Amino acid sequence: MEKGSGYAKGYLILLLKGILGPRRYALCKRVADRFRWKGSHRVFVISYQRTGTTSVADFFRYHGYPVASVHHAWKNNWHRHWYDGNFEAIFKSLDFKCCQVFQDEPFYYPEFYKYLFHRFPKARFVLFDRNADAWFNSMHRFKNGKNLGNTRIESKVYRREQEFYEMLDNNNSNFMPCNTSLDRLMELSGHERHYKQIYETRNREVMEFFSEHGPDRLFSCSLEDSEKWQKMGTFFNIKVPKDFEMHSNRTIKKGTEKIKM
Repeated sequence: MEKGSGYAKGYLILLLKGILGPRRYALCKRVADRFRWKGSHRVFVISYQRTGTTSVADFFRYHGYPVASVHHAWKNNWHRHWYDGNFEAIFKSLDFKCCQVFQDEPFYYPEFYKYLFHRFPKARFVLFDRNADAWFNSMHRFKNGKNLGNTRIESKVYRREQEFYEMLDNNNSNFMPCNTSLDRLMELSGHERHYKQIYETRNREVMEFFSEHGPDRLFSCSLEDSEKWQKMGTFFNIKVPKDFEMHSNRTIKKGTEKIKM
């Protein structure tokens, strides 16, 4: 049976090469390989912004997982579908069906992890944490003190809806939020305590939820942990060398070798 299957596969490859030609076949194979899953479970990175989420995505991408990032979210309007409560529109999109690992928005948005937990019972989750002061300082520096993404949605994510609507009602010509762009209209300065409370409370809620409902489905680690990549490799059954390091989306270091992303 296995031998026959091997012959059938070989015949199919030869047939496709004959139809497409060697170059087109090679291109199609590379595209298909990009979307080849590792195992059968999806992985949702539910860490907040500025907690190494790009590095986590690149970790999986480096190890051959098909990864959906912020680009896919905005291309498919996933953030707006979340805002509208139309979760199934996210799941029906081609990029969601093809990709296996999902980074950033809308997957870290409030309470979404609970829906994902039940909607995809085989899914695994990743939560990286860091010192709250360091997290807020990174948020504040990243876009010169402005909110990082779409103002309307981030006001909901970080519980600043009342302030958002007050600014909207004042008819300020400088405050014209858009539903489909990274408008970044709200200041973070003066809201440090509020943001840190939201951040710490939500992370604690995540830990409690998974502790009660599925401790084997969450990988959690401190961003400052020097062995974080090795520990995550163990959780996902990925062989990670002791000297493996990942630095955001710019440089991967493995031993003395550096690979630009």
